[in-house]
Parts: sequence; C-alpha cells; structure tokens
Amino acid sequence: MASNIAYMNPADLPEVLPLFPLPGALLLPRGLIPLNIFEPRYIAMLDEALRTDRLIGMIQPDPARGEDVGLPTLYTVGCAGRITQFSETGDGRYLIQLTGVCRFRIKEELGGDAPFRRAKVDFSPFAADLTASLGEDTVDRAGILQALKDFSEAHGIGIDWENVNEAANEALVNALSMMAPFGVPEKQALLEAPDLAARGAMLVALTEIELAREHHDGGAKMQ
Repeated sequence: MASNIAYMNPADLPEVLPLFPLPGALLLPRGLIPLNIFEPRYIAMLDEALRTDRLIGMIQPDPARGEDVGLPTLYTVGCAGRITQFSETGDGRYLIQLTGVCRFRIKEELGGDAPFRRAKVDFSPFAADLTASLGEDTVDRAGILQALKDFSEAHGIGIDWENVNEAANEALVNALSMMAPFGVPEKQALLEAPDLAARGAMLVALTEIELAREHHDGGAKMQ
C-alpha cells in the first residue's frame, strides 16, 4: 500500500515517535505489516498517531536486558511505519496496516502522562532507507532463492514461485526477512543490517544455520 506522503530526507520525519514494542515483529522500509490493536494504551497511541502524522515506531524488547522500572528494555533501533490502512471492528479493536518508512535510533525515552511509550529518535543514520531500491543490484538473488527453496522443501511449504520470481530484490529480501520464523535477536540483526545486500546475506546465513540445526536435532532435513 503506497503512502500519500513522500519522505525525502530525515528532516521530513518527526523528532518524537510513539513506540509500539512487539517481540518478533519486524518492519522494514517499504515493508507492510498488519496489526490488530486492542490494548487500551495502544488504542490511545493509534488515536494520537491518527491525529498527527500517522507514524508509529515499531521496536522490539531486548530479552537480554530484562526490564527497567517494570517496563521491558528496548533495543535502540526500530523502524517507523506510516498507517496506510485503518478500520474499526465494532468491538473496540482497530485493524491497521503499517508501511515501513525509515529505521531510527532511540536518543532518549520520554516520560509524561501518555499511557504509551514515546521517545526522541534520530533517523539520520538510516537516511539511505528513504531511497527506494537502493543497492538492489548488489543482492545475491540466486543465493536467496536457493535458501528459500531449501527451507520450503525442508518444511513442506508451498511457494508461489511466479510471484517470487517477479519480485524486485528489495521487496524480496525485506518480505522474506519480515516473514522468516527467526527469534528476536535474529530479527533485530536483520533490521540493523547496514544495507540490502548485507541483509540478504544474513538472511541466507540464518536460514542455513536453522536448517543445519534442524538436521542435527533430527527435525526437518535439508533437501
């Protein structure tokens, strides 16, 4: 779902973002993630975003760092998403779709009266995220497709290869990274990869490691 707003540089983005901590949820620039919003604090967060710039900061709690003052400690890097679809369910929930815009680094988490978490953020380290398709020609597409084939065969998963083969490299790498059944640290590593080629290489490596582990443990075997 395309956005009606074009963000050309980090200065176009806000200095403060509401934060939606969600383990295992990876959002990447121009990626799409559907969310079912039902907790009162996140209903309030969504209402605030709709009143302002429609941007929400998706970020993962860091399981290695536990809690701070009763709240999960967060990784320092997340991705801002713009609300590009929104509907009410009639039972108090919101169904939304976020479209990834740009990664950010938390500078300072803010207090205040809001029931949801907010932080001052810095988009400038990830300014390249705002350029669509950047680095597509450096992606090892053949390696990614082979890893996908190996994983799908090992788990008996059907793949729509026609759509996969038609996907551009950026869409392919980011969609597979977001959908991959990896743990929180692995998802965070994919998020923080310096560029598209590095993310693609990491995706292949993580897939090979997972398949080798399953083979060693007697689970699904690599084909």
